This record gives sequence, C-alpha cells and structure tokens, in this order.
Amino acid sequence: MKLHWSPRSPFVRKVMVAAHELGLADRIDCLRTVVRMTQPNLDLLPDNPLSKIPTLVLADGSVLIDSVVICEYLDSLAGGGILFPPSGPERWQALARHALGNGLLDILILWRNERDKPEQRQSPELHDSFAVKTRTTLDRLEADAADLDATRYGIGHIAIGCCLSYLDFRFADLGWRDGHPLLAGWHESFRARPSARATEAVDA
Repeated sequence: MKLHWSPRSPFVRKVMVAAHELGLADRIDCLRTVVRMTQPNLDLLPDNPLSKIPTLVLADGSVLIDSVVICEYLDSLAGGGILFPPSGPERWQALARHALGNGLLDILILWRNERDKPEQRQSPELHDSFAVKTRTTLDRLEADAADLDATRYGIGHIAIGCCLSYLDFRFADLGWRDGHPLLAGWHESFRARPSARATEAVDA
C-alpha cells in the first residue's frame, strides 16, 4: 500500500497511529506529498482529484481517500472491530468522538490559515468564531475525559489525541491545558503510547 503522507498533517497522523495500533505500519509505503489550499499538487491529482492527504493507494490500484475511511479499511485488514466497534452504542460513541476531534482539527486548520495571512487581511470575526468553537469543544472534551479513560481505545481516542497534539504543534500560545486538567492528563496517556511516539509531528 502507498500512502500520500506528510509529517505535519494531523489527518495523516491519525492514519499512521491507527496503522501502528493495528500492527500494519510496516505494510505502508509513505510517499512524501506536499499539499496546499492555494495550489493543487499535480502529482497527487491522478490518485486524488481533491489534492488532499491522506490518500491510500492499494495494491490493485484502487484508491481510498479521507482519514476515517482509510482507518476503517486498515481496521478491516486487521480483522475488524478493533478501533471501530462493529455495531451498537459503542460504535456510535466512537464515531461521535471521532467527529468531534476531526471537526476541531478542521477548525484549527482554517484558523491557522487565517492567522498566516498578512494582519491587514485577517478577519477578527473569524478569529473570534474559531476561538469560541475551540474553547467550547475543549470544555466538552474535559467533561468526557474520565469516560475516555474508561472506554476501549479506538478511533475516537485517536482523533482526539491527534487534535490535542496539533494544538501543541501549531497553537502552543493558546495554553489549552489551562482549565482542562482531566483532558491534559488523558492526553499524556495518549502521548505515551508507542503509536503516538512513533508518529509525532515534525515541521519538515
């Protein structure tokens, strides 16, 4: 399998954390792929017309896009039902947690793009909106932190862990741990997992 990959992308990191958790990392060939919102990657377009990563190319040439789709495919290769509960309330809880972590990542990517603009082109309204959504999501995750510890590790934990790590990577100035001690403690346990240590973001 070939994965269009970047050491900076939190969405790619989700896939690699999942691959390590499932014992499949050595079956993936990572191809360094640079993507930008303002300029499609012409080399990536034949595999993914959206020019987005992660993109997984299978041995038969078929292509999977979107991190959660790729993660569930990897879960199926490992036997299924490992990171994605097969049915019932546990599945919906895992997917809901994934959606919350992934949704906050979407917001943070947009916020970073806004912060990188020349100051005179930035929108105070957007900054305020992103800040409110980030703070309220962290508050929700703080309320859920004890239950995160009590439930089986899965795709929701991976998404939330990668999101919090991205806050450290790109938004260290926010000090997200202030007021969120339970979530901060849970994140330390995420960071200690071998899969997280093997996939830490690198600005290269």
